[in-house]
Amino acid sequence: MVFGLFRRSLPKQVAAAYTQIVAQARQPHFYSDLGVPDTLDGRFEMVSLHTILVLDRLRGEKGRNAAFAQDLFDFFFADMDSSLREMGVGDTSVPKKIKKMAEAFYGRAAALAAALAEDGRQPLVDMLSRNVYPDEPDPLAVAALAAYVRSVAETLAAQPVAEIMDGAPAWPDATLFTREGANR
Repeated sequence: MVFGLFRRSLPKQVAAAYTQIVAQARQPHFYSDLGVPDTLDGRFEMVSLHTILVLDRLRGEKGRNAAFAQDLFDFFFADMDSSLREMGVGDTSVPKKIKKMAEAFYGRAAALAAALAEDGRQPLVDMLSRNVYPDEPDPLAVAALAAYVRSVAETLAAQPVAEIMDGAPAWPDATLFTREGANR
């Protein structure tokens, strides 16, 4: 019974954290200044990227923290399912599209983890060029986004898990990462 009480309160925390993830991913700076396509795919990439960064921070956690990470993952895909249905995708097509999204999500999660494990900016630049920018990206924009992503990973790593689970993942100011500062 006690565990049931914890589980009932968890979705509110998950929803709060996910709301913060989406708000950060929708920062106009990414689309207007860093050239992320302001399209359905571009927004999916940015929400996925931010969700993966938070989930990466929670990796290896146990108990309630691990349950939170799983609930966050589930919440993300429930949101994707709902969004597809709102866009008019038919009930029979939604599972196929969600499966493709899940494959993309897992692929990006693995690629991001590998890129973050490497020293230097180039592995992140390569990963982001392939996944976030469908066309030939501006190298300075990709470099700025790579610097931002590394900063997010470092900021989240320094943040206590309890704060993330309280719906307040910490984010660096995205507007500090610019094309002009990309070569620093």
